[in-house]
Amino acid sequence: MEFVGSEDIEAPLDQVFEKLCDFEAIERQMLRRGVQVERRAMSPVLEPGMAWDVEFSFRGKSRKADVTLSQIDAPDVLAFTSTTQGLDVTTHIDCVPLSRSQTRVSVKVLLVPRSLPARLMVQSMKLARVKLNKRFSKRLREFAQDFEAKLRAA
Repeated sequence: MEFVGSEDIEAPLDQVFEKLCDFEAIERQMLRRGVQVERRAMSPVLEPGMAWDVEFSFRGKSRKADVTLSQIDAPDVLAFTSTTQGLDVTTHIDCVPLSRSQTRVSVKVLLVPRSLPARLMVQSMKLARVKLNKRFSKRLREFAQDFEAKLRAA
């Protein structure tokens, strides 16, 4: 199953990519939402192989995921892979400059089930595809609006 979305942000490409790579801020935001995040190595250098252990609640059950930064091509591409209980998730983020002050962020999330319970979960998600796509687009839009608001405040 695949989720795809894009949003235009009123900010230069470099600022948008820098914000996407601010993993400490993203970790804090996830903690505020009840997700437990722990970076495996506190390397100051952004490079493929950076990894996090993530624990979250989904459908009333506690789940654990291993998230790895698989590709970084500044200032254009970020890619992550994660594995959780029979489900492989690949997230690919592209940043494209539309002008000096506007950037399009495109996000593609691919879910690949590797076990029967994961296949059943993905199948149930396919039945709710329209609702999930709307929720995905809404989160992407909220990210863009929050980013633009923080730029105006600074």
